[in-house]
Amino acid sequence: MTKVAAAQSRAGIEELRVEFVRKSIHMMVAVVPTLARFSVSFTMMVLGAGLLLYTYSELMRIRGFSLGFITKVTESASRMRDRNRFVYGPVTLGLGAMMALMLYPEPAAAMAIYALAFGDGFSSLFGKYFGKVKIPFTGGKTYAGSFACLVSVFVIAYGISGSLRAAVIIALVSTFLEMIPSKDLDNLIIPVGTGLVTVAVMGL
Repeated sequence: MTKVAAAQSRAGIEELRVEFVRKSIHMMVAVVPTLARFSVSFTMMVLGAGLLLYTYSELMRIRGFSLGFITKVTESASRMRDRNRFVYGPVTLGLGAMMALMLYPEPAAAMAIYALAFGDGFSSLFGKYFGKVKIPFTGGKTYAGSFACLVSVFVIAYGISGSLRAAVIIALVSTFLEMIPSKDLDNLIIPVGTGLVTVAVMGL
């Protein structure tokens, strides 16, 4: 193996590692519906406080300061293109979960957040690890990633609704929303759109 090939291999492995860390953190938002069952107000406060703390940490990080554990986690989950700029993903992730709680009743709010956590999360992971064929006009999304999104959202939607028809519609809409080349804004588009279609098909 040449030095160039070895360097490319190491870069590829590092990219996969970063993506795994990113989406593992991303999927942690799935705990929000459980917290909201006890208190929506408390959950909103926790999310809001987390957003403020993260924003402060990021502003310090790009100025060369460190806030210990938070900064280390952010750096370990940052893609190369994000290393020297503010990483907006966690901000839109938190806002997406908050919007789902504010806009929709249960179980639509939970469905919206689970689609964000697992639909988007598995799509990215499967796309990185197994995605060979890209879908045109989607900004690099792959068939493997979109299929992973479709399956994961379908399973969750069927478990929540108990309706095959509702699960298929919710999964298809969520997958379509995930395919939109919107970068970090998908953290807002997916929960808002998924929650809306869940309300519609379940008659909430």
